[in-house]
Amino acid sequence: MKKQLLISLVAALSLSAQAEDGWQTWFKDGLGDAKIVSGQATYTVENGILTGTTVEGSGNTFLAKGPFKDFELQFEVKVDNELNSGVQVRSKIAKEGDPAPEGAKGDKPLPAGRLYGPQCEIAINGTAGDFYDEARRGTWWSILTKTEAVRSDEAKAAFKKGEWNHYRIVVKGDHYQSFVNGVKTADFTQPGDPEGHIGFQVHGIKKGTGPYKVQWKEVKFKAL
Repeated sequence: MKKQLLISLVAALSLSAQAEDGWQTWFKDGLGDAKIVSGQATYTVENGILTGTTVEGSGNTFLAKGPFKDFELQFEVKVDNELNSGVQVRSKIAKEGDPAPEGAKGDKPLPAGRLYGPQCEIAINGTAGDFYDEARRGTWWSILTKTEAVRSDEAKAAFKKGEWNHYRIVVKGDHYQSFVNGVKTADFTQPGDPEGHIGFQVHGIKKGTGPYKVQWKEVKFKAL
C-alpha cells in the first residue's frame, strides 16, 4: 500500500510540475484546434508525428494555430530533399476587403484566407532557420534587419539532410531568435508583427512533381 501511495504521489508531482512549467505538447493525438489555410495540402497525425503532404496544383498551405504573442516553440522536423517548408510565426490571415499588407512589394490585396508574415525556414539548401517574409516583402528578415552576420557558415550547415532536426524558436517583444540543432540561425528585432498565428507549411510544388512530405514531432509550445 505504501509503495502504491508513493507511486501515486510521484505521478501527481510530475503532472503538477508539467502544468507549472507552462509547456504544451501539440499534435499528440490529432490536429486539435489547428486549421488548414491558404491551400489544399493534407495534414495527418500518426503516432505523434504530424505529416504534411503536397497536393499538385495547390499553392503554399499552412496548418495554423493562434493567434499568439510572446512564446517559445520547439520541435523536431524532417523534410524530403525536393521540398522546402517552414513555420510561420506571428502571421496574419488575410480577410476579404483587406488592403495589401504594409510593406508588401505591390499594392494588390492578398486573397482571403492567405497566411502572411515571418516564416522560419526549413530547407536543406543553407537557409534553414532564417526568417522569410512570406507573401509580403518576399525577402529574408536577416537582410531587412541587417543581421546577416548571424548567417555564419555554421548556421548554414546546421540543418542535416535526411535527418530529424531540432528547432527552437523564441519570439518575445520585438525580438526573434531561432536555433537549429543548437546553432543560432537568426537573431533580429522588428516591431511590425506584435501578434499572430503559428503555421506549419507545406510548400507548393511544380506541375508533374511529388508528392513530397514534411514531418514534425515533439512539437512543444510555451507562452512567455
